[in-house]
Amino acid sequence: MARTLRVDAIDAGYGSIPILRQLSIEIGANESVAIIGANGAGKSTLVRAICGLLPITSGSIYKGDKPVGTLAPHLRVREGIGVVLENRHLFGELSVRANLEIARLRGTSRNVERRFTIDDVCSLFPFIRERLDAPVELLSGGEQQMVAIGRALLLQPDLLIMDEPSTGLAPKVLRYIAQAVAVLRERGMAILLVEQNVALAAEIADRAYVMSLGRVVHEIGPDQWEGILRDETVLRAYLGS
Repeated sequence: MARTLRVDAIDAGYGSIPILRQLSIEIGANESVAIIGANGAGKSTLVRAICGLLPITSGSIYKGDKPVGTLAPHLRVREGIGVVLENRHLFGELSVRANLEIARLRGTSRNVERRFTIDDVCSLFPFIRERLDAPVELLSGGEQQMVAIGRALLLQPDLLIMDEPSTGLAPKVLRYIAQAVAVLRERGMAILLVEQNVALAAEIADRAYVMSLGRVVHEIGPDQWEGILRDETVLRAYLGS
């Protein structure tokens, strides 16, 4: 299988505080992979390292066959990496349309066979079509999450990274997000889901890496989800459940 992303033995941290230690993962083309682990495992730090918001101190990151570990964040976007950070970073005083247009106007210069449009985003999340002119700050948390995902898609990624998308959201909203991910997979997109909600990860992801203290400590294969969900030892040890 062709690789969309390869993270090879990276170290990263904040100042003199190491967080990630010799961490390696890979994601195949059109594959959905989850990163799961308890709070403090280093999951969000990994997202920041992949998208360029945190420098790595050793190791390599490849998008396809191209090393991107030293590129600025906007240049990684041009290589097809889209990210929805945990706090979304939307412009609350601007309308939904304006938030989406910002991404569309800043979109990647990559040649892509089928570009995402605002109409595509509205098809994924139908409520958006009715709220395009509403200020984002008036939307619910779930609606804002959908706008954030839509904005990332308008940057034309072939890898979408979502950092803790379930935080504070109702089950109905999570259902919409899971359905949207299924549609994106049909369009050939690779997904990296960083998540504490193991049930959501099991529904969306083909397989998973379990992180603890900045390392990958366990891998979950496609046929192992059911056993993991029943294994209280693993859940307690690595997920804080």
